Amino acid sequence: MGVNSSYLSKSEVQAVLGVNAFGLWRLTRKYDDFPQPTEPPEQLSLLGDRKEPEEVWDGTRLYRWAARTLEFSHRGAVLLRPLPDDLPPGRWGGYRDTSRGPAQDWHTALGTIRFVHSDKRKTATDVATALAQAGNPDDVRTVCALYGDVGITGPALVAAEVAHPRIEYEAEWGDVAALAGQDLPWWPERLRLPELIRAWKPGSPAAVVEVPAHTNEMILRRVAHAAVFDVTSHLAVTDMANSIRNNRTDNIQNESETFAGAGPHETPNRIVAAAVPDTSHHPLRTGGDRTVLESGWHKLALSNHPDAVAALEVAIGREPDLLPYGAVTEVPASSGTVIERWARRLTMCDPTAAHAVLARGDTVDSFFLDPFTDMPVLRTAREGRTPTWRFYAPLSLPAGGAELASVVLHHTVWITTSDGQVHPAPCGPSEHLWWGDGWGDRPSEAAAVIDTLLDDLGATVNMREHWKAPKGLTALLNEDHKHGTELTRAALLHARMTPPRAR
Repeated sequence: MGVNSSYLSKSEVQAVLGVNAFGLWRLTRKYDDFPQPTEPPEQLSLLGDRKEPEEVWDGTRLYRWAARTLEFSHRGAVLLRPLPDDLPPGRWGGYRDTSRGPAQDWHTALGTIRFVHSDKRKTATDVATALAQAGNPDDVRTVCALYGDVGITGPALVAAEVAHPRIEYEAEWGDVAALAGQDLPWWPERLRLPELIRAWKPGSPAAVVEVPAHTNEMILRRVAHAAVFDVTSHLAVTDMANSIRNNRTDNIQNESETFAGAGPHETPNRIVAAAVPDTSHHPLRTGGDRTVLESGWHKLALSNHPDAVAALEVAIGREPDLLPYGAVTEVPASSGTVIERWARRLTMCDPTAAHAVLARGDTVDSFFLDPFTDMPVLRTAREGRTPTWRFYAPLSLPAGGAELASVVLHHTVWITTSDGQVHPAPCGPSEHLWWGDGWGDRPSEAAAVIDTLLDDLGATVNMREHWKAPKGLTALLNEDHKHGTELTRAALLHARMTPPRAR
């Protein structure tokens, strides 16, 4: 996406403009707006071995300048030159395959334009370069590709000439349409399929296309049809798969409205909608009973089936609140610390899908379960490094009539209780708990958790308004406490009721 940067040496500038060294010297004095030489980024990093880097010119700036300067317009960017008043209409030249995706050829008064329907970076340069290296058998003059954004007259374009394929520049959709003599076809990104572009010709109606399934949707549909999982898990994955499909269809419709809709001043862009999504069954049903969905995902998390692992990875990335797990947390397996005290109570177990997702592909020597919170835990075994405990933070703590006794700060926030237990502090899946100087940020998340647990050890913490945590608690946690620091209940209560001192 975007215009590829290119830099031209002095001899290359002379070749583009058709001048000798004296002619280039003359241009710098004749035209006040002539582009000044610069230093390319790659040369700036090599100055240690060179006293002065070679002068170079920004190829895009030079090519634009030439196109808009009467003396050199015939040497500049083709699609930036003034269009002739008596412009004859172009004609469609059919479909072409390229190394960077599907393309359409348009034979115009300024030569053949090859339009590649891709917004990947360097598309125009790569296709133009391939043509130049092959001797340009189709006599293409300019290659256009999609920029990935909206321009003034339609989708923004990137262009490169076969004569100078390294130099890319932005072009206007409306100018290419004027040269073609007709509105140009456009496909939404997810419907930009070679078979559709290959079948299009002027006058073709918009193809009605089933939205291609995303990989995540296919994973969930596979689980939904697997007899090994129960009905609640089927309902859970189907609900999420339908949501993914609905979102993709909505996004295509929004993209079409953005790119193929009216331009500035409500002037229609010169665009033919070449494909539209099939909405005959849109939207699919979603928003099932939350309790059922959570139950279904919890059962998948406890499964040891490979498809359950794949589905759980989708859920954690898309809607982690459906799972009974908080944020992923890592702490070193340190002896003589609060961490060791907590780890002594863990029970070894066979890995579940939740463990497999938690492992993230790392080598693991043992899998565990926290019997007090039911949180999956594992211990990584990285060669040459201290073993690490990795676990999901609990969403809440078991109360049982106990209260918060102290907070211990050791790589995360730990809660000790009046009945002698120690727990990782509860935390939502999208939050993290920390302390110390945050370079302007404040550890209000940890302060909000502690504030809630001081009143009710078993409460589920609402982190949505963590910035409203007591200022005194936030100020206490903003200090750079050493690992292992223990803050007693009395100290926490005192901080909660004491406004921080003004600095």
